[in-house]
Amino acid sequence: MTQNDNRPIFMRPGHCAGDLLEAPDWKILQESHGHVVIDAHIPRQVLNPREQLFGGFTGTYVDMVALYTIRTLYPARDDYWITTINMRIDYLDPVLGPRVQLKGELISQGRSTSLVSVTFLDETGNKLVYAIVTLRVIDRRVAS
Repeated sequence: MTQNDNRPIFMRPGHCAGDLLEAPDWKILQESHGHVVIDAHIPRQVLNPREQLFGGFTGTYVDMVALYTIRTLYPARDDYWITTINMRIDYLDPVLGPRVQLKGELISQGRSTSLVSVTFLDETGNKLVYAIVTLRVIDRRVAS
């Protein structure tokens, strides 16, 4: 799916977490095997009283970007499930927005588990958040 400027969007509407973060408006700037760069905005409903991204929602961004990063490794999305089994988030600076760049990068891929890093960068390239996520890929044909 693409937007008016012909850049693909991150996801279609209809996903509860994605809709909360307004992910259908995010733009994929780069996508390759085990690597994504996304331009995202920070909607008002996820800000704390200091006008910063509320820390509890940071994990939602991290999880969605990590999952998308893993999806770049597999051709057919209907054949597998991905589940997050561990996440560590380091908050380096407040996420103020209004826009951030989200980078997902595969660090290590095993038979069923993979390690992905997710980094939040502000508009000048400063690192705001660094996260490490362990994900497990489950073959749906075997699990059914």
